[in-house]
Amino acid sequence: MFNPQRLSLARKRRRLSSKGFAELIGMSPVTVTRLEKANNEPEPETVDLIAKKLGFPREFFFGDEVDSLDKDSASFRSLTSMTARERDAALASGSLAYLLSDYVSKRFNLPEPQLIDLSHERDPAAAARTLRQVWALGEQPISSMIKLLEAKGVRVFSLAENTKNVDAFSCWRNAVPYVFLNTFKSAERSRLDAAHELGHLVLHKHGAPRQGRDAEMEANNFASSFLMPMADVKSHLPFVGRLDQLVATKKRWGVSVSALAYRLHKLGILSDWQYRTFCIQINQRGYRTDEPNGLPREESVIWKKVFTELWSDRISKQQVAADLFLPADELENLVFGLTGSMAPPERARGRPNLKAV
Repeated sequence: MFNPQRLSLARKRRRLSSKGFAELIGMSPVTVTRLEKANNEPEPETVDLIAKKLGFPREFFFGDEVDSLDKDSASFRSLTSMTARERDAALASGSLAYLLSDYVSKRFNLPEPQLIDLSHERDPAAAARTLRQVWALGEQPISSMIKLLEAKGVRVFSLAENTKNVDAFSCWRNAVPYVFLNTFKSAERSRLDAAHELGHLVLHKHGAPRQGRDAEMEANNFASSFLMPMADVKSHLPFVGRLDQLVATKKRWGVSVSALAYRLHKLGILSDWQYRTFCIQINQRGYRTDEPNGLPREESVIWKKVFTELWSDRISKQQVAADLFLPADELENLVFGLTGSMAPPERARGRPNLKAV
């Protein structure tokens, strides 16, 4: 049977309104609405036209229901700058990620989630310290946020949205945490986004995610404290006189100059006057758009292992996409920038037990 939910999902993924989609296929908006509400069963030639115009395999529209992600189910990194179509396209990508996640989970033993509920903690900085203690991270910098999240059972996907308006978002699904990162951003910004979404996952777990300024500030403070522990920052930067000190030291914590200046101000190492001066200098030097001493982009441990093992069985990304009835570019978007380059490995045996180490 034709699945109207999948039609709606594919339309939103292509950033099309009902009216825009109706014009694309030469039908009335009323007809499109009836198709998406299952009031009409499309003719075979209509399905062919829909598949062609949306760029999805015909079989995609006859699959089972897909777990949907709506705006009340996800904690977005930012809601102020994105349009409704950008938001819906990102959420649709998340639903497609569920298909890939289920496919992989049936074939591999992925790390179990190890996040704790810190919604009772009123101070985000204290929550960050608690999580570091539980995970035995001490006060040392985190070399890779993606690797850490994956090791703790978080499913990490990319958002190749090609826009700066969609930063990142996170959600819970069947007690499994998901984080989606926009790989259009710098490596430093992506690390901060990952820590920010981790904050949402542990601070705002119960019920619908808390949207708005308060929740965002809590996640920001958590991320800043988690990436730049107070004791470590104070021991390496007890006094700051010039912005160049931040440029030279920021690599230790893998953050941007702006993020480090913000943290130093919160810790009282930078005065209000110094912080304002540094912010002006950061803008004047163009550091907000062109990060100095930029870091290489972090890569996924899990996705590299998954596709390496699949390739050893002669299963390519294209074959995985075909098995899921997805466009090959949509699957690539979900792991874009996370897998790096992979050489064909020796043939694997048994069911791989994937654990980030």
